[in-house]
Amino acid sequence: MKKPRLIIGGAGSGSGKTTVTCAIIKALVRRGLKVTAGKCGPDFIDPMFHEKILGVSSKNIDLYFQDRNTARALLNEHTKNSDITVIEGVMGYYDGMSFDSSTASTYEVAFETGTPAVLVVNASGMSLTLSAVINGLNDFRDNSMIKGIILNNIKAGTYKMLKPVIEKETGLPVVGYLPNNADFVFESRYLGLKLPDEEVLKKIELLGKTAEETIDIDNLLLIAEGSDEIFYEDMNINCGSKVKIAVAMDKAFCFYYKDNIELLEKMGADIIYFSPINDSNLPDDISGIIIGGGYPELYTEKLSANREMLRQLKHNIESGMPCLAECGGFMYLNKAIDGYDMVGIFDGNVFNAEKLTRFGYISLKSNDSFLDGIKGHEFHYWDTDNNGETCLAVKPSGKRNWKCMRKYKNTLAGFPHLYYYSKPEFAEEFLNKCRGYKA
Repeated sequence: MKKPRLIIGGAGSGSGKTTVTCAIIKALVRRGLKVTAGKCGPDFIDPMFHEKILGVSSKNIDLYFQDRNTARALLNEHTKNSDITVIEGVMGYYDGMSFDSSTASTYEVAFETGTPAVLVVNASGMSLTLSAVINGLNDFRDNSMIKGIILNNIKAGTYKMLKPVIEKETGLPVVGYLPNNADFVFESRYLGLKLPDEEVLKKIELLGKTAEETIDIDNLLLIAEGSDEIFYEDMNINCGSKVKIAVAMDKAFCFYYKDNIELLEKMGADIIYFSPINDSNLPDDISGIIIGGGYPELYTEKLSANREMLRQLKHNIESGMPCLAECGGFMYLNKAIDGYDMVGIFDGNVFNAEKLTRFGYISLKSNDSFLDGIKGHEFHYWDTDNNGETCLAVKPSGKRNWKCMRKYKNTLAGFPHLYYYSKPEFAEEFLNKCRGYKA
């Protein structure tokens, strides 16, 4: 069965993909449609924004993390109960893992999943050149998957003059525009972490209303109907006995790939969330702990002041309880963050490097077979004086690598955000260790 889908791509970063995606999703929700969302690439913030601010389920679609079959199977699972799925692209439409590759690009996601793309182009300061840019993008590959154009940052009068010109020159339908409006600007990347406040909700409401007036939603729905049926082979997931896993979830620790949590649940995990900021105690009867990334550096005082939580975490880890900690979670398990005492499992001090320290896709090389080959992503401005030597993080090109990951008893921690479906045995091994844990 075909499920209507759209990918919102951009000519480049800053074209307005996020704004247009939010506007379209809100307009569709206002019509009473059940919408699911997605994000090309490894970014956490946009899916969180989709869920917390727009109120729709969202997850990552990433063709570095996922092979073609996994991407298709998970997309089918994600979209099966929705009327339409809107997927936000990443960077420029063909921009992939390297300067000369479209691998893992918005285009590749569109092509491999049979999802039509609508291209957002920043029209500010251009007229006929817009057609040249659009033709260049559309003709760059034999089947570009581009089925429509939305112009951003353009006045209504200019749009009326340019629409027929672009359609004549490119053969593509121009399905709408968004005007230049300061009220459409979302000022902070931390926004995705906030509960919907009145100001943000007003902006989203305005975006949705504007999209209803300036974007041909009916035409977008017709384009979405052209999505291919998703064919895939069933994935064999081993399910074991139930085991309770405590997962840190609050303002400091909120970066989780939804696929990771859902895979653990399919394998038998009973996920129980807790807050290292607000809770005095860990959940009862747990056999494992996961502490994801986020922004612990923004809440160091509160995290450090919660002495009982620090004590319980250290006690459980020292007793051999399995624990996974990524990026912010790894920072939290160190001795101190910026001088504030933390859990102290590791002897490292965490400091602000004041620059992007390591960035991009990686895979891990390790002597542990369950860990070797798992894929992940790093993006952090904070660092430690001891990142560990358990694994080697290798860039996809193979030209760069660095040591990473610290191991202590049954705890594995480091800066990489790992994607479990790239190596399901990793999640299975973790849960089996949790099942074997005895306090």
